[in-house]
Amino acid sequence: MNADSQQASQELYQFDEAGALLSTQLPLPRKSGKVRDLYDLGDRFLVVSTDRISAFDYILPCGIPDKGKLLTQMSRFWFEFLNVRHHLISCEVPAEISEQFDTTPLTDRIMVVEKASVIPFECVARGYLEGSGWREYQATEMICGEKLPPGLVQCSKLPEAIYTPATKAEEGHDENVPLQRMITDVGESLANDLKQRTLEIYQKAAAHAASRGIIIADTKFEFGHVGDEIVLIDEVLTPDSSRFWDASVYTQGHAQPSYDKQFVREWLAASDWDLNSPPPVLPNDIIAQTAAKYKEAFDRLTS
Repeated sequence: MNADSQQASQELYQFDEAGALLSTQLPLPRKSGKVRDLYDLGDRFLVVSTDRISAFDYILPCGIPDKGKLLTQMSRFWFEFLNVRHHLISCEVPAEISEQFDTTPLTDRIMVVEKASVIPFECVARGYLEGSGWREYQATEMICGEKLPPGLVQCSKLPEAIYTPATKAEEGHDENVPLQRMITDVGESLANDLKQRTLEIYQKAAAHAASRGIIIADTKFEFGHVGDEIVLIDEVLTPDSSRFWDASVYTQGHAQPSYDKQFVREWLAASDWDLNSPPPVLPNDIIAQTAAKYKEAFDRLTS
């Protein structure tokens, strides 16, 4: 790569010292989320999964090398495995883009997807009692208005998987809501259809994961409309959208080791960071351990 090409590439892509891709600035209409950069290709979107990582509603100043590639390839695996209508067209960089500038850093971390009209709810399936569901159960013995048996403990397996929709928040946390709220907003037919789709997808994925020694405790999906069709969109069944636990060490009654950014959250919680100022850079060993967990989940689920 000559000096001009190298300079141009540096303007398009920002990496941290560990080689994690923190941001992209392609010469296309762009929106940026916590992890992904979204580019408008006219009739399609180009979704770039960076290596950014967030915790406590902050994007950290360092990334997890290859995290974006693993998220993309895991979603690709699930879209193919589930055999449902989805928005993924290709994971190859379109020729009209690669002809314009260096797209090497985008390899294995992009999805070209159909444009969809997003249905404004997170569709959450829970097979185990943890997170916001556990907190709500402790207070009310219910989740999203659904009564659960008494005497459950943290990380208990539920008698059967339940559907707990959540509103999509532009900032901060999504809010768990009763199914009736979803019915009021989008109509009974669509709300019940999404509930059925969510639970069917979860059960199929959970069965596959169980055969690989992994528990999918809960997960969230997003759906949209492409014309008259309901389409599964966004990322699917990744460590960023799901709780994955190692079945061989699972015991109820306490928090479980998980295949996600647990090391990051625990290190930040134990640090002197006040959760209000800009977050600190993670130590190399925390970055490495987190990267290894993402890689292990990918290898076990997709092999």
